[in-house]
Amino acid sequence: MNPLELRGVTKHRDDFTLGPLDLVVPRGYVMGLIGANGAGKTTTIKTALGLVRPDAGSVRLIDRARVGVVHDAPAYVPDWTAAQIGRALAPFYPAWDADRYAGLLAWAGIEASKKVKELSRGMGMKLQLAVALGHGAELLILDEPTSGLDPLARSELIELVADFMTDPEHAVLFSTHITTDLDKIADYVTIIDDGRIVASTTRDDLVDGYRMVRGPVSGLDAALRPLVRGLREHGVGWEGLMATEDTVALGSGAIAEEPTLEDILVHLAKESHHV
Repeated sequence: MNPLELRGVTKHRDDFTLGPLDLVVPRGYVMGLIGANGAGKTTTIKTALGLVRPDAGSVRLIDRARVGVVHDAPAYVPDWTAAQIGRALAPFYPAWDADRYAGLLAWAGIEASKKVKELSRGMGMKLQLAVALGHGAELLILDEPTSGLDPLARSELIELVADFMTDPEHAVLFSTHITTDLDKIADYVTIIDDGRIVASTTRDDLVDGYRMVRGPVSGLDAALRPLVRGLREHGVGWEGLMATEDTVALGSGAIAEEPTLEDILVHLAKESHHV
């Protein structure tokens, strides 16, 4: 059984609609969920966790006691200490490991007597990870966990996630708008824009499937224009994203290069809004 499956999920909120959306997080893999702020990532996660009821579709999630969640800020009582959090949460998790939790606090540099409100943003993220890993989570759901962190804290968090994934029974849903976080650890990538999934496949296939292209004005003819996603024209030429298989249509003087995840996200989103 996959730790998380969303099938045909739809949610209407004011002037925003999520879906219909299909999202599967299989065991042994990291699924990156990327999109701009407001694209629907957090609504997707809240729906997956049962915090938001979908208007249509189904959600299947493993036992919540085996799910660890990291939000962009800790949701604990601000005046609680790290030690108090451990004691308060332990009864809710059959697999709670106090020694493991204490060890993770030490790794994070968080004193047991430190209050939540006294923690920096990075420390708050690490505290949530300590809780998640302290109760033997099999699925980690990370909602913008590196937003606002310095490069060192981001690197440490990514390393901890990579270590978590050494167990083939584990899985991660990593939601972020910082695409570079996923370069080293994502197996699959789902791009969401304006509540809709515009691409979902393995990271390698996604990158291999597109090329960033640019060329002179003279080479942008009527046949080529529809093939360029997020086309941008300027004084001396043009640039955009193309399906790799379509680059055979490029004329002389045009250049095609491997895109980053950010390139793909930005240009597919532009195309989606244009349509």
